[in-house]
Amino acid sequence: MALIFILALYATVGVMSVVGSIYLSQRFIAPRYESLAFGLFLIVIACFYLVFLSHFADPEAWRLELTAIAAFVVLGLLGIRIPALLIVGYLLHGGWDLLHELEAHANMDPFGGRRASEIPLAYGVFCAAYDCGMAAYFFTRRSQWRSAWSAQTDSANPAAA
Repeated sequence: MALIFILALYATVGVMSVVGSIYLSQRFIAPRYESLAFGLFLIVIACFYLVFLSHFADPEAWRLELTAIAAFVVLGLLGIRIPALLIVGYLLHGGWDLLHELEAHANMDPFGGRRASEIPLAYGVFCAAYDCGMAAYFFTRRSQWRSAWSAQTDSANPAAA
C-alpha cells in the first residue's frame, strides 16, 4: 500500500511540474525559443542517467545508457526545429524512465538481459508523468513553434518574402 502511495505522489509531483514548466515557459520564453529550450532540456534530463551511472557505480550499464543518451541528444537537437521529434523524444524518454522503474523496483527484465542504471524509487514514475505531460503540451504548441521559426526565417531572408 505504501508503494502505491509513493508512486501516486511522484506522479502528482510530475504533473505539477508540467504545470509549472508550462507557466514559466509561456511567461518568460518567446515561442520561437520555446522549442529550443525544451529541446536542450531533453538533452539535460537524458544526461541525468550519467549521474545515476556514476552514483550507483554499475559498469555494465554504461553502453546501454550512453546509446540511449545519444538518441535523446539527437531527438532534442532535431526537435528544436521539428516539433514532432520533440514530442517523440519526450514520449520515448518517459517510456525509458518507466522501463528503468520496472527493472529496478518490479524485478522485471525490460532490457533483454542487459543491465541499465539503477534509479531512485519512483523517479521513473515522476519522469514519465512529466515527459508525457510535456509531450501533450508540445502537441498543442507545434503550430505556433513552426510559425515562429518560419517568421524568423522569412525576416532573415527578405528575398523569400
